[in-house]
Amino acid sequence: MVTLDRLANVLGGYGVRLRLGSVARATPLRSVVIPGAEHDPAEMGDVLLGIGARSVSEVVDWAVSARAVVALFRGDEQTDDEPKIEGIAVLMIDPAVAWSEVAAVVYGLVLEGRETDAGRGPTDLFALADSLADAVGGAVTIEDRLSRVLAYSRPQQHLDPAWVETILGRQMPQWLRAVFETQGVFAHLAASAEPLFVPAQADRAMTGRMVVAVRVGRQLLGSIWVSSPAPLHGVRHRALTDGARTVALHLLRSRASADLERQVESELVIRLLEGTADATTVASRLGLASEGLRVLAVRARIAGEQHAALLLIFERATSGFGWSRSSRSALVGDTVYTVLPADQAATARRWISERQAALPTQMTVLAGISGVALARELALARQEADECLALHEARSADVPPLAYDESWDEILLQRLRTAGHSGRTPARGPISELRRHDRANSTQYVATLRAWLQAQGDLAEAGAQLGVHENTVRNRLRKMAEVTDLGLRDPRKRLAMMIELAVTETA
Repeated sequence: MVTLDRLANVLGGYGVRLRLGSVARATPLRSVVIPGAEHDPAEMGDVLLGIGARSVSEVVDWAVSARAVVALFRGDEQTDDEPKIEGIAVLMIDPAVAWSEVAAVVYGLVLEGRETDAGRGPTDLFALADSLADAVGGAVTIEDRLSRVLAYSRPQQHLDPAWVETILGRQMPQWLRAVFETQGVFAHLAASAEPLFVPAQADRAMTGRMVVAVRVGRQLLGSIWVSSPAPLHGVRHRALTDGARTVALHLLRSRASADLERQVESELVIRLLEGTADATTVASRLGLASEGLRVLAVRARIAGEQHAALLLIFERATSGFGWSRSSRSALVGDTVYTVLPADQAATARRWISERQAALPTQMTVLAGISGVALARELALARQEADECLALHEARSADVPPLAYDESWDEILLQRLRTAGHSGRTPARGPISELRRHDRANSTQYVATLRAWLQAQGDLAEAGAQLGVHENTVRNRLRKMAEVTDLGLRDPRKRLAMMIELAVTETA
């Protein structure tokens, strides 16, 4: 259910401001009305688009006639001295914004802004599943392209275990999907709009199914599944094909609404990530606090299909309406960036794990987590997240994502390694000379020096690290001094050698 607060927040990205009225921000909005030719609404509605109104007073009069609680007025009229109107909120539209843009947003949010248990989508998709089940004489599920359940009909008798598992899990189980794949069901859905009968599987305790693709043109949006012991014919067959077209329209409108919301959200998130002077205001529009935020940088791939994987992870990151989730996301290049309120890195890792759990098992997800930041620091936090992501990519997807505040030392060394790989490490000096001596004479002087520096000069501890006696360490140090001037008594030289060894430790 969309509220006045949600409508005002989304329209805020289009230059619309709430200027008048004492209507509670939690007021639900269910319908939209436009004045008739004589500026007299022919119907009632919660939101009135004041197209053609010449003043705030006029649009308020129209709203009263339409019994609307929200009225939109386009113009630059100053309303500071206007009295508050009880029961009506006025949203002021910047004259530079076209009515067509505002109307698209309002209709998209209000008419398609009703959320299902499965995420986005109009609630009457469940009612449609019920009516379709009555028409075809069997239980119905409506699923998306990834076999996730969007809606299902009322419980029917004699549902097989596979059907129950699909409903309870809100997604077709992997074993059942594998069965249908081997039978060519998904290949049929990708290529044909004709319903297909899938025979019962006695060994799987699965009854028969009728399935039909839900598509618009060549684009596959999802599928409808009917529990049926035998193929449907006649009226029931036609009801299923007609139902697929109706569901397609519902899903198309729902997608348009979702894409619109994602666009508004993404634009505001990108402003935060790029750095903006009004970061606190932008964060407020997104429903975010001005502090305690982290930036998550996420990349994904499926067998080399990077772009498809990115779209899937972005869809999961933005599933559900903005007011029903704490995060805000944007897709920038090959990375999904998410701003998440999270004082602890564990909260961010849990968010990533929950998104990954809803994705195909063969998808690889890599991520980096910034330190805690203020809204005005999110541009810097994005850089931290990018560097943590680069480290995660250099390691393995099997290890947990790195968080900057826990791994800043590794990030620093990685920066120095990057500089070193560009030829900025010394080509000559004590470390280089010892390394050349090791290669030529099979000695272990570099490893010995590293152990001695890490042990802060403790010969016994250095020997323990190397697995040799401390006298061996002492003897090696004496011979190393004959190869090059180490300057071990100078703390600055010791520090410089520790940094070079850390940066070139893989060399």
